[in-house]
Amino acid sequence: MDRLDSMEAFVRVAEIGSFSGAAHRLGISKSVISRQISALETRLGARLFHRTTRSLSLTEVGLAYLERCQRILSDIEEADGSVSALQATPRGRLRVNAPMSFAIHHLAPLVPSFLERYPEVDLDMEMNDRYVNLIEEGFDLAIRIGRLEDSSLIARQLAPSRLVLCASPDYLRHHGRPETPDDLATHCCLTYSARTLASEWRFQDSRGKRWTVEIKGRLRANNGDLLREAALAGIGLVRLPTFLCGRDLQAGRLVSLLTEYVPQDMAIHAVYPHNRHLSPKVRAFVDFLAGEFGPRPHWDLIE
Repeated sequence: MDRLDSMEAFVRVAEIGSFSGAAHRLGISKSVISRQISALETRLGARLFHRTTRSLSLTEVGLAYLERCQRILSDIEEADGSVSALQATPRGRLRVNAPMSFAIHHLAPLVPSFLERYPEVDLDMEMNDRYVNLIEEGFDLAIRIGRLEDSSLIARQLAPSRLVLCASPDYLRHHGRPETPDDLATHCCLTYSARTLASEWRFQDSRGKRWTVEIKGRLRANNGDLLREAALAGIGLVRLPTFLCGRDLQAGRLVSLLTEYVPQDMAIHAVYPHNRHLSPKVRAFVDFLAGEFGPRPHWDLIE
């Protein structure tokens, strides 16, 4: 049991990135965590962490050991819960983080149905467009749109997220219609500032030729709804996911542009920490959303 305690202490320190944070999460003192890690390194005959006064990082050996320990602890958790997990009733507080616009437009309408289906689950949803650390901030899962970077999390795709370049008919009447990605250099482009390389838009045609276009404009924002409203008002061109602009395209309030050039599409995922993948409440919420969205989500069917 001491060995397992030391392994769990090591995994928590590696995931959280600090001894004090791991101690808080495990409900023990920092000195106990330190002794457990030291004992583990002594037994293994290898250093698991690079330590300085300002940083803590895994050694090459530590990184390899972390992957093994995570699998072992996961197998133990699965063995402990294998008898009753499949029959367990989802219950308890479920903390979810989700992007603001997607949550308002597509999660909020589903919340009443989920709560009605699972009456013993209390849903605590935090909506914002910042990147949260699930483990440090105590979230059970997050909805993320775009490229996933944190390989320590388990991810399940809920739906595709198709990007469309569009503008209002009024903007096009005054400024003309771009015919190729290169034409965007002369247009006012509304950009999503929370995205890496926000000043670049990338495209690809049916033959595989790729464009990276430097764009400029008068408005940058970290929220898609604000950019949508600006595009509707004729301020400029915008690239939006169809979960935000699908109804506007259907109604003609926005017009699709450069449809023969495919923007870099994204996907919508549910992500959750490795040690929570058997939680009935997490499984219930992820399965519920996957069933509601799917490979052809409703926002793409209205075009």
